[in-house]
Amino acid sequence: MSSEKPAHQRPETPDFWEHRIHSGVTPWDAGSAPQALREFVLNHKTVADHTPHVLIPGCGSAWDAAFLDSQGWKVIALDFSTAAVETARITLGKGWRGTLLCADFFTFSPEQRFDMLYERAFLCALPRSLWPDYATHVAKLLRPGGLLAGSFFLSDEPKGPPFGILPQQLEELLTPDFIRRESRAVADSLPVFAGREHWQVWERR
Repeated sequence: MSSEKPAHQRPETPDFWEHRIHSGVTPWDAGSAPQALREFVLNHKTVADHTPHVLIPGCGSAWDAAFLDSQGWKVIALDFSTAAVETARITLGKGWRGTLLCADFFTFSPEQRFDMLYERAFLCALPRSLWPDYATHVAKLLRPGGLLAGSFFLSDEPKGPPFGILPQQLEELLTPDFIRRESRAVADSLPVFAGREHWQVWERR
């Protein structure tokens, strides 16, 4: 008899997230874009000489995608859960100008590389065995000088999701291809992340 857990108990499968969304168990859903992202976009406007092209993997209900789109950014938001994509479509509404995809981040292969990949509750949703693949694929998707920016769950929490990562582990994961440019504590985290979330910006080498 197989000892493998059923799909709805394995966060690397869409079934895990479908089950939680349909059950109303979505503690990661903020209902709005966080202050750190709003400040980042405001500051970024003073230095950007073109419209940034951004990817949001594991977009969930897509509040952050809606915000970036409202600021004129070119956004591709994706999630491998059909329930998440259906919810995102409602959030985004008819005024949405970006692209919403039901797709697997790890097999997503666009024609052009991105200026930024936005991270929020995606890395910590992945089993730790997938973290090296995450780092490799993020680097592949970003142009040189492109940014990996967002909130990272820095914690020694052994179980998940959310799966915590220690600061040194994150350094080891990303420094082969990235240089960290910014790191500060997040003040408006959701309860599930409170006190353990840091806004960070990493630049692609």
